[in-house]
Amino acid sequence: MGTDSLVLGVADLLSRPSRRREEHLEVEVSGLAVLGSKVAEGKALRIDLLLEALNEAVVVKGTTDATWVGECRRCLRPLEATLQAPILEIFETDPTEGETQPLQRDHIDVEPVIREAVLLELPLAPLCGADCAGLCPQCGTDRNEAECGCAEEASDPRWAGLDQLHFE
Repeated sequence: MGTDSLVLGVADLLSRPSRRREEHLEVEVSGLAVLGSKVAEGKALRIDLLLEALNEAVVVKGTTDATWVGECRRCLRPLEATLQAPILEIFETDPTEGETQPLQRDHIDVEPVIREAVLLELPLAPLCGADCAGLCPQCGTDRNEAECGCAEEASDPRWAGLDQLHFE
């Protein structure tokens, strides 16, 4: 991420409690990924924030929109979609570990907050659709496109007792 563009001056807010300001940013990112998905390279995050002064603190609320790419966990098709990550954070001069972020004199760095919000919204095991049939484990045919005719694998005889259980 371009760190400089995510360091925001807040001197004007701190001089008058209750004052508000909107920020609209577009920032290129790299390296935001979890397991089966990542933020698309070369696509900018769109960040919309509302900053509000609150005594010796600044409250940051807003959203981040990002395009992510990955593979369907069942059929391995490439996927691309957008996500919207909510942001709500408090910046203060004496931050509480794990609860608030540091306010450094007259500026705040929202990069860690943006990174965390986006990473939490990325799908861990993306699917192209809830009804994705996946690949045949025997021949590799994409069962969304064609039936392969392979016989269903017989279950392990050690689990036969469980096959007799019926749940409502």
